[in-house]
Amino acid sequence: MAAPIPSRVAVVTGAASGIGRALAVAYAAHGVRTVVGAYPADPHDPAETVRLVEAAGGTCVVQAVDVRDAAQVEMFAQRAIDEWGRLDVAVANAGVLRKRALADLTDAEWEDTLQVDLAGVLRTFRSAAARMDGGGAMVAVSSIAGAVYGWAGHAHYAAAKAGVVGLCRSLAVELAPRRIRVNAVIPGLIDTPQSSDPVNSLGPRGLARAADRIPWGRVGRPEEVASVIRFLTSEDAGYVTGQAFVVDGGLSVTLPH
Repeated sequence: MAAPIPSRVAVVTGAASGIGRALAVAYAAHGVRTVVGAYPADPHDPAETVRLVEAAGGTCVVQAVDVRDAAQVEMFAQRAIDEWGRLDVAVANAGVLRKRALADLTDAEWEDTLQVDLAGVLRTFRSAAARMDGGGAMVAVSSIAGAVYGWAGHAHYAAAKAGVVGLCRSLAVELAPRRIRVNAVIPGLIDTPQSSDPVNSLGPRGLARAADRIPWGRVGRPEEVASVIRFLTSEDAGYVTGQAFVVDGGLSVTLPH
């Protein structure tokens, strides 16, 4: 009798809510164990992610992590090794979004956004790659803002998210000899806590109005982005690397009206 195939292990940053939470649940349904990364100051409770993962029949552990801190990110990746002895998948999903016009944007605000939204991806992938002995898969969450469109009042955010795509493409080439695949996902307008913030993003009313401009007729759900990430980190996407997948209901390919 053949030995059972060991279940894979993933680390996911920003998994206390939104796309990260949906991904942890999707992994649970497919037998992937997850280290749920949660920023301590995040108002969303990672315990809810744990509850949903367990309800889906899966296993996860929560690890506090601030992706601006290299030591914390190393501990985050090591948690997978300590718990289950392996690391197969890394998803860099943590991000911050703060609206600030160019005239008011300080160097500190610019730097903080890039430290989370771009350098945080680098740290997550660097720490994970060091622990992927038998190959693996990585996905970073970019944004339609920066990777496809500009967004007034969000130059720092858009710059970071555009940089994520270039980072993934370069790492895909660098890590291919080690059989580590690296891709990016570019969500459009998705109904997440971040997008629902009326101060720094569109807010519920803005999302509702935006639905009229989306060919699919509605904004996306976190689960729809999570399913693409799950595919890209599965063996079904074993020959896919260095790509950026837009998940936006057709928004980026329609004429404005």
